[in-house]
Amino acid sequence: MIEQLFGSKTRVMLLRLFLNNPEKFYYVRELTRNLDTHLNSIRRELDNLQKMGIINFYTKTDLEKEIEKEIKDNKKYYKLNGDFMFITELTSLLNKAHVVLDKTLTKRIENLGDIKFFLLSGVFVGWENAPVDMLAVGVVNRTKLKNLVKSFEKELGKSINYAIMTKAEFQYRYNITDRFLYDLLGGKNMIIVDSLMSKMKK
Repeated sequence: MIEQLFGSKTRVMLLRLFLNNPEKFYYVRELTRNLDTHLNSIRRELDNLQKMGIINFYTKTDLEKEIEKEIKDNKKYYKLNGDFMFITELTSLLNKAHVVLDKTLTKRIENLGDIKFFLLSGVFVGWENAPVDMLAVGVVNRTKLKNLVKSFEKELGKSINYAIMTKAEFQYRYNITDRFLYDLLGGKNMIIVDSLMSKMKK
């Protein structure tokens, strides 16, 4: 659905990457490698995003002026246009849509172990100063969680910070009004799995 809204899967991946890394310059081959996508698709969508004013194109000379440093290679670079009007709205929409429209997400989380509570925040909801981006509570298979985090990082083009708690630790922190936990619960978030908080509030 989100691909239909924005035109193509490649465009969505590029948008996420540029929006989540607004200060970074990318060259075409680097994007092809990072997103594991065909070169022609990348070039076509870069051209589309440039025409829409979402990204800017930099030659070697342009980039040297921008970063005030000599560039040895002669690659063409692309970077998010910081003056684009709808940057904040696009970032929030894409990251939320990625989670909401992923029908397999709940199943993927359940496969991590005996998950009692799972929360997404930070990069997923546009909260830059969130304590963490992801919180998993329960008996968690750490290897599977790391793999899930890696898949999110690839899709979002951004590093993800996460925390793991046992059920007992979560309950203890909740009862003593632990600042880390209460900041996370009280801020912008999306709760994907909850068989814990709902019972604790009763």
